[in-house]
Amino acid sequence: MKLDLILRVTVKLLLPFMLVFALYVQFHGDFGPGGGFQAGVIAAAMIILYALVFGLEAAKRVVPLALVQFMVPLGVFLYAGVGVAAMVLGGHYLNYSVFASEPAHGQHLGILLVELGVFITVSGTMTAIFYMFAGRGR
Repeated sequence: MKLDLILRVTVKLLLPFMLVFALYVQFHGDFGPGGGFQAGVIAAAMIILYALVFGLEAAKRVVPLALVQFMVPLGVFLYAGVGVAAMVLGGHYLNYSVFASEPAHGQHLGILLVELGVFITVSGTMTAIFYMFAGRGR
């Protein structure tokens, strides 16, 4: 792929738009279709596209395997931590109303944090799966 200049330039131009779209899906998820899972898959697809065009080692330099392996439990911990924090504040597990004086604001904050945890876990998991399959023949 070293001679595919047009493909490489096109991918470099496309990646920021993919990232912006993933962030849009992430932060618009509580108002419409989308959310952490879809945004995580889009972010992982961005890394996978980069790896397909520039090589697996280049992708691992940009997003190291250690970071990917750290992302999976971090997202789960964030998701579970939001539920535990709600219980500590006197509510039920994942009852977001206790996060602010106005229940609607607390629910918005709680959903945002939970979806962020899903985003981190899904993008890490999908990237890890790709790294494992792409690197198995080496």
